[in-house]
Amino acid sequence: MQIPPASPVTTPIAPTLRERVAALAPAAKLVDAGARAGIAAYLVGGTVRDLLLDREPLDIDVAVDGEPDRLVALLDAVELNAEAPTPTRFQTLALELCGARVDIARTRSERYPHPGALPEIAPAGIEVDLWRRDFSVNAIAVGLSGPYTGALLALPGALESLAARRLAVLHDQSFIDDPTRLLRLARYAARLRFQPEAHTRALASEAIAAGALKTLSGPRLGNELRLLAAEQEPLAAFAAAAELGLPWTLDRSRAARALELLPPDGRGDLLVLAASFSQQPYSADARSLKATLDHLGFNANERERIVQTAGRAPALAARLAAARSGAEIAAAVAGSPVEAVALAATLSGETQARSWLADLRHRALAISGDDLIAHGIPEGPAVGAGLAAARAGLFDGLADSGRAQLELALRAASAQRQR
Repeated sequence: MQIPPASPVTTPIAPTLRERVAALAPAAKLVDAGARAGIAAYLVGGTVRDLLLDREPLDIDVAVDGEPDRLVALLDAVELNAEAPTPTRFQTLALELCGARVDIARTRSERYPHPGALPEIAPAGIEVDLWRRDFSVNAIAVGLSGPYTGALLALPGALESLAARRLAVLHDQSFIDDPTRLLRLARYAARLRFQPEAHTRALASEAIAAGALKTLSGPRLGNELRLLAAEQEPLAAFAAAAELGLPWTLDRSRAARALELLPPDGRGDLLVLAASFSQQPYSADARSLKATLDHLGFNANERERIVQTAGRAPALAARLAAARSGAEIAAAVAGSPVEAVALAATLSGETQARSWLADLRHRALAISGDDLIAHGIPEGPAVGAGLAAARAGLFDGLADSGRAQLELALRAASAQRQR
């Protein structure tokens, strides 16, 4: 990318912003470490944007004009989630400081060798670093240490875009160089309730039509999809993506109903992704959907839950609707993840699904196969038949106690042996 010649506009930090910066738990330690290390450190990007909007930052982004580990070495109160962080190929470090996630990166320039490639980086000052940002509202920094201590730096037009609540890219090749910015545009539009400005929207449409997304590796694209689904308001994020012309849509009303049904231990992000994938022509073909998810870098657990939720919802809905007892509901579900039950219920069988999600799935037998063996039932099919009968009685409300379950199980096991 070519760096435009204009320099950031530098102004003294306003009292309200100074107070918001000081209120960040790690701020004092970052200021102290930067000064002691003798390097320039800055709050940058979304962190400053959110502070200016009086929003709580999701995490704290720091840029240093030097080696990040020099700053980290002086953070004596760092509370790491794991071992000491190791810089990535982009000279970034992620750590936990004073209970907050902090991402530390070296100020740098970026060059994209070809569309969709990971950038080649080189050390550079903050003046250049701000020009590599995705949108103008993120091209903002606050000096914590070094020559710009106590100053607000913003590219020309950045603060105006923030005030107008609009999203604008910094150069016309932005979506071609890095097509992940197309999905970020949708995320920011939904999260901040900002609108893409006209030229940026036109550039996005051109990039999508030109097949920019195809230049990305599967895992990079999959990661952006996961981030889209993990937004606090994922349905709004997918709606923003669809409005831009990105190839992921969902029935917002149906997805909202499914999320309302989903219990706290469910994965809302996987449900939303499954709801979107279920509208793709290959969703009913488990093999094709698995191949797509593998290409996108989903792990095996996530892949299987999405496949079951997206591909089996119609059949599961029919089975739930036909169930007339607790035992039949349990048989209809047959190990389906809670995301699949919630999405299926938006088609049919909502009463049965609610019963399963809120109550039946939490019921557990008070007996085991060992109890049957202790009462003279030999290992084998009879034990299985006995436990199945006890479980059916439990789900139907006929055997709440361990004693009642054992009686049912022994009768069923004896009957099985006599066949």
